[in-house]
This record gives sequence, structure tokens and C-alpha cells, in this order.
Amino acid sequence: MRPRAVRERSVPSRSADTAVYIESSALLAAFLEDDAAVRRALRASRHRITSALTLAEAHRAAVRARALNRLTADEERAIVRGLSTFATECEIVAVTDDVLTRAGRPFPVEPVRTLDAIHLATLDGLGAAPQLMTVLSRDERVAANARALGYIVV
Repeated sequence: MRPRAVRERSVPSRSADTAVYIESSALLAAFLEDDAAVRRALRASRHRITSALTLAEAHRAAVRARALNRLTADEERAIVRGLSTFATECEIVAVTDDVLTRAGRPFPVEPVRTLDAIHLATLDGLGAAPQLMTVLSRDERVAANARALGYIVV
């Protein structure tokens, strides 16, 4: 069963453009490290998909960075605004019972941490052919597994 998106939204045609699954490490690189390559990849993708987990992790990272004085209050507010905009431009997939069940099973390249497994399970649950989905990640465990599953990793 395909996970339900948090928001109902029509899925654009994928024939002209592959979809991009954005994993937390890439989003955090764009927002906290101002990674130009990740920002370019985000801008270039017209059909963005992410897990609700990604947004929770990104918000927590901003709160943590502010608490550790790595961000000013203004910088944290700017990141929160950016995350809000990002969320409106994505198909957000809920962390469902099906995703959690799949996350508990083995992946091609073990060991995999739980949150990474949730991302991989979300990607797997989308049911898209690997040729129609690119994975944007800076996490080597996620990237290695996505490649092993046949996805292109940026």
C-alpha cells in the first residue's frame, strides 16, 4: 500500500522530469551549511518528495543549532521560514505504519540507523521505478542503500 501524503496534491507528470526524494542530510546541508550544490539541485527539481521525518529533523537541527549558539535568532527564523516555503513546494509523505514496518526489515547495505531506515522505507514505499526517482542525500548509508536499490544519488 502506498503511503498517504500529509497534504493532498496532484502528482506532476514524471515523463518529462524525474522526481527527487530529498533526505534530511541534504536539506540540512542546504539550510545550515548553505551548500551551493545542494541548493542548485533543489532549485532544479520540479517534483520534490520528502518524508515528514525530514521536516521534523530539519526543525530540530535549527533549534539545536540556536541552543548551541551556532545560529543567531534571526538566522534561526530565516531557516524556519525557508523550511516552511520548502514544505509548500514538496509532496510530503507521512511516516505510516507501512513505512515503519518496512524500516524494520533489512536493507541491502547494513547496518542502517533507524531514521535512515525510515527514509529508505519511505522511498521504497513510493513505488516509483528507480529510473524515475533521484535521491538527494549527503548521508553515505542512505546513499549506498539507494544506489543498491537502483536509484541515482546526487
